[in-house]
Formats: sequence, C-alpha cells, structure tokens
Amino acid sequence: MDLINKFLNLVAPPFTLFSLCLFLPPFLCYKFLLSVFNSIFSEDVSGKVVIITGASSGIGEHLAYEYARRGACLALCARREKSLEEVADTAREIGSPDVITIRADVSKVDDCRSLVEETMNHFGRLDHLVNNAGISSVALFEDIVNITDFKQIMNINFWGSVYTTRFAVPHLRYTKGKIVVLSSAASWLTAPRMSFYNASKAALVLFFETLRVELGSDVGVTIVTPGFIESELTQGKFLTGEGRIQIDENLRDAQVSTIPVQSAWSCAKAIVNSVCRGDTYLVVPSWFRTTYWMKVLCPELLEFWYRVFYMGRPEEPSYEAPSKKVLDYTGAQNVLYPSSDQSADIKTE
Repeated sequence: MDLINKFLNLVAPPFTLFSLCLFLPPFLCYKFLLSVFNSIFSEDVSGKVVIITGASSGIGEHLAYEYARRGACLALCARREKSLEEVADTAREIGSPDVITIRADVSKVDDCRSLVEETMNHFGRLDHLVNNAGISSVALFEDIVNITDFKQIMNINFWGSVYTTRFAVPHLRYTKGKIVVLSSAASWLTAPRMSFYNASKAALVLFFETLRVELGSDVGVTIVTPGFIESELTQGKFLTGEGRIQIDENLRDAQVSTIPVQSAWSCAKAIVNSVCRGDTYLVVPSWFRTTYWMKVLCPELLEFWYRVFYMGRPEEPSYEAPSKKVLDYTGAQNVLYPSSDQSADIKTE
C-alpha cells in the first residue's frame, strides 16, 4: 500500500497538470456558453414562494425587496418582529402579492420546523429557500472571557441553515426548487479576531457542496460568498470577547479598514440574478475572487499580511492596528463606506 501511495505521489501531480491543460479550455468555453444560455432563459420567480431567514436587516432585507420586485410570494423570518413587519410592508408595496412574517430563532430546531410548516400551510408550496440568517463575532481568541458564549455563532450561522434546509428539502424536491446559502469570503480568508465566524462560514460551504452532490439535479444549490456588504456587521454590530452583542465602530474600522463596502441592494440584485440563472457559486463583489486565488497560491503571504496590517503591536488595543490607522489618516471611510455605515441609526434590539 505504501508503494502505491509513493508511486501516486510521483505520478499524480504531473498527470493532473497535463489533464487540466487539456480539459480546462473546453470546460471554460462550455461554462461561458451555459452562462449565456441561462442568462437568456433565466427563471421567472413571479408567483413562486420564497423563504428568507434573517430578513429583518442587511442583505436579507434587500433580498426580500428584490424578490418582491419580481412578484414572488415571501415568507420572511427573523427574531425581531417589529423590523420584520416593516420589511414585509415595504415588500408588499414594491410588488409581492403575498407576504407572511414568522418570528423564529434558526438556532432552535423546532423554530426551523415551524417556519417551513407555516410556509407550507399558508402557500402550499416552496420554491426557494434563502439561508441568510447569521451573526458575526470580532474578538481575539485569547481575549474571550467565556468560550461557550461563542457556540451561538455556529448554532445560528451553520446549524440554522442546516435545520431549515432539512425540513425544506422534501418540498423543494417536489417543485425542483433552489437553496441559496449566504456564506462569506471569510470562508477562505484568515482575518484575525473573526476565527469563529470564519469557521462557521467555511463549514457552510463544504456542507452545501456535499449536499449539492447528494441532491443532484432535483434541487439547485447556489453558494454565495460576499465580501464586505452593507449590513449590521459593517456598521460595527457583532459579538465581542465579553460574549455580548455590541456596537463598536472603532473595531469595525480595524476589521474592514480600506476595503470598499458594497451596497446591500446591489448585492441582493446580484444574488437573485445568479440564483435565477442557476449558478452554483457567486462571489460578490466579483473582484473578491482575487483573494481566493491569493489564498490558494500564496497562503503564507496572505497570513503575513493579515498579521502585520490587522494585528499591530501586542501592547496596543485592537482598534489601534495599522488597518485602523490608515483609515483614520486618509479619511477613506467617507468614500469607501455607504452612508448607512456612517450613521448612528443602527438597530440594537
């Protein structure tokens, strides 16, 4: 057995490289032609039923508006009832023929079961499931006071999507529906102070890639990996080392730094377009793909850059990292951040 593995160690790399050189050009041509075809014959979601979790703010809120513009019926889910009702009212005004709101905590399996059941009881069908609910954490691992407080990151970001998908899959099979998964570019990046968040998003990618294989052509799976998008995270709202959800704009500036923040509405439009085309992956903004290739080709360089630029000196607080100082000296946030991220009007409930 060891001899076979030694032989493969020698033969597999050059054989794979040679195969890619032959296979890649026609495959890329095929992908291009397929994307053109799918763009022309994109899915019409008018009258179709869409569940959106985490719909009370950020990307989820604007996904509700984008689906509403296209005439979809919506089942909106979040923990904040007041904000959720406001989103539902706007969605109705925009053009959704029917909107229901369901208060649910996706970290609880019974809430996820009820979410799908209430949707089916009301509409009688399900066409798209958008797994968007999530929270972020920003804290150095060694600064965390109670490590068990951070179980909620995985419970909401990962298990919340898994629970809801489990109950939705039988209905999606029946309608040849689609699952939309909001992961993040953080699934491959190694940004410090976001270890638990990064891990939860990486888990989402591999889980739903595996599920795509299991479901085959019965249910489409689109995995979305956004960069920095206008949301409560880019407004500075996240779980801190003390285990509480807080608003800290200084720490936000250290994490986001001079990376442009894309508006939530343009992100939502790109996502719905991608889902209707039947894409398997979407990176938004598209230039963030370059960070993936940096990770694949030179991970040590990427980690070194994060360590130097985002960490700073050990004796300094996190918000005094070079990433924050560059932003302060240049005033770039006035250009790179949307107005909502510079406003004090942030939902705190």
